[in-house]
Amino acid sequence: MTAPIRSFLFIPGDSEKKLGKADGTGADALILDLEDSVAPPNKARAREMVTAFLMARPREQRTSQLWVRVNPLDTDLLLGDLAAVVAGAPDGIMLPKANGPDDVRTVSLFLDALEVQAGVDATSIRILPVATETAIAPFRLGDYAAANLARLAGLTWGAEDLSAAVGASTNLDVSGEWALTYKLVRSLTLLGAHAAGVAAIDTLFVDFRDENGLRASCRAARAEGWSGRIAIHPAQVAPINESFMPTDAEVEHARRVVAAFEAADGAGTVGLDGKMLDIPHLKQANNVLAQIAAYARR
Repeated sequence: MTAPIRSFLFIPGDSEKKLGKADGTGADALILDLEDSVAPPNKARAREMVTAFLMARPREQRTSQLWVRVNPLDTDLLLGDLAAVVAGAPDGIMLPKANGPDDVRTVSLFLDALEVQAGVDATSIRILPVATETAIAPFRLGDYAAANLARLAGLTWGAEDLSAAVGASTNLDVSGEWALTYKLVRSLTLLGAHAAGVAAIDTLFVDFRDENGLRASCRAARAEGWSGRIAIHPAQVAPINESFMPTDAEVEHARRVVAAFEAADGAGTVGLDGKMLDIPHLKQANNVLAQIAAYARR
């Protein structure tokens, strides 16, 4: 089992200061951004800076995975972004405003050619679409399961561009929680990711000063089935990483579940702490232990 990526930290691609500090953030993955955090006059410079950052960090020397958020497919910037950064062998491409699997397939075809041209290992660059930022995209989340996209690394979602796409004045309800539309697309993203057998990456937690709120939100997300989260500030990385790890109590319980089934000599159900457990409980316990072992190897 490969350890899931718990934290994806955005780094503006045109910020020399933030790029200079990126290696020390502790994030499992950095997203070097060429899209929304970069103003139009700075796009070309950001592309150069991100490419140089990648080239200075060969894959075998990286402390974090290096991903690049490119500009959307419907702009005249995407191909130039890809052509520039592929030579630096990014671990993945974040594709914003993806309308569905066909957009991922198109970008994958571009990468097929660019990897050959740059001498980068074939299909080694993965794709993470932001899969809910257009009005049509949520209707296609279930289509990823049968799309056979070899580069698909996960699905993530976003609320800001979607609210703009539908002309909403806010994406929150009166209590300050996500409004119904955004709760719906979040749930569909989670289900779509699991149906496709890829990582489910939750969207950002806006208030980077609210560590307690972030931790609570991440623990709830992990309990639902999300495997990681996007961060917008380095201060969010450690809380996200810690919150998406199995707790000591969960690990100990998993070990006891596995031991109980081993002692039961092939039985399909066992009793533990006054509760009956069956094979799904064993699978869940094995997943917890495999996850811990994968993080240890990382």
